[in-house]
Amino acid sequence: MVGAQARASSSSLGRNAVRAFSSSISQFFNGIHVFQCPDVVGVVAKLSECIASRGGNINCVDVFVPGNQKTFYSRSEFSFDPARWPRDALESDFQKLGRHFSAERSTVRVPDLDPRYKIAVLASKLDHCLVDLLHRWQEGRLPVDISCIISNHTRARNTHVMRFLERHGIPFHYLSTAPGNKREQEILGLVEDTNFLVLARYMQILSGGFLQAYGKDIINIHHGLLPSFKGGNPSRQAFDAGVKLIGATSHFVTEELDAGPIIEQMVERVSHKDNLQSFVMKSENLEKQCLSQAIKSYCELRVLPYEGRKTIVF
Repeated sequence: MVGAQARASSSSLGRNAVRAFSSSISQFFNGIHVFQCPDVVGVVAKLSECIASRGGNINCVDVFVPGNQKTFYSRSEFSFDPARWPRDALESDFQKLGRHFSAERSTVRVPDLDPRYKIAVLASKLDHCLVDLLHRWQEGRLPVDISCIISNHTRARNTHVMRFLERHGIPFHYLSTAPGNKREQEILGLVEDTNFLVLARYMQILSGGFLQAYGKDIINIHHGLLPSFKGGNPSRQAFDAGVKLIGATSHFVTEELDAGPIIEQMVERVSHKDNLQSFVMKSENLEKQCLSQAIKSYCELRVLPYEGRKTIVF
């Protein structure tokens, strides 16, 4: 009996020791910081000191200083212990760093602690980009929460898209449009609490008034058939013309049609061996990949505005 008690006591001590050891192991989180400030001596040193002084560790840093201007751009990935560097203190420290260098931008994000970006997706009749985004979201490959889908084309309840939305509790709003009524006020009411919008082949032009009223970023995708083919059925036009290179472009929406700062572009070769079906499939696949990559880059704070019409993509 004494031996059994001793073994039980020893076992209990062992379990307590394991629990004590486990509790002493801190959980590290990964953070992302982007910085834009006048280029002066010591920026990198101060940035490193800010992280190291709190026990953090820099995992990688991308820096860009244009040759024609004295502006410093950086994106840093770092790991830290929130017990030593709480989230609110982390925010405060990077804001102090920004004030020290008169920074135009000093933004920090901790993906595992911060809320996901909330988005709404606008789509028209073509579903390939919308379906792709929904499946990537379902698989956890897009760090966003989808608040709703808005479309100017209705869909039958038994379609794949509608069944998916119903299964995951994502609202679908059908807003038919007319030349004199783009339903923009209603759209604004549906998206006011989102962080940004995604146009997944939404074939309506958003007015300058809408862009100003929304006031946040909008990401668009469109084909990049080379040379450019405008009007109806551009894929057929390009196929009939025998183009050898097709592409897709994802960009920010501005008042100038399809001319906003570019986030991502992808291209692929086609040849005489392609029929119309394979040609269209390649084009749509590029659009899906290009749009999802643009969203991912945006959420990971890789995209910075540069010289008005351009972007830096780290």
